Amino acid sequence: MKTKKEYIESLASELNEWSDKIDHLITNSETTTAELKQRYIEQLNVLRTKELTAIDKIKELEEASGDAWETVKVTADKIWLDLRVGLADTVSKFS
Repeated sequence: MKTKKEYIESLASELNEWSDKIDHLITNSETTTAELKQRYIEQLNVLRTKELTAIDKIKELEEASGDAWETVKVTADKIWLDLRVGLADTVSKFS
């Protein structure tokens, strides 16, 4: 079982990787047709919103302790799954 610090570091590392992938997708969107680019941008905006939610959750995790830590951790796990699935879906559609 990971410690709180290890858990947060793991999430932060994963989030950094995903942020890089989103940046790469944004760069790729510049070379697509106008119609495809619009769909691409819509998907990427959704991902960026999820990314911001994840960043906020990391801050919340850092501040949480005791029972609150466990509750926040459960929510963080759901947010990470949602972002992971959203990113994979976007990559599969536009790669």
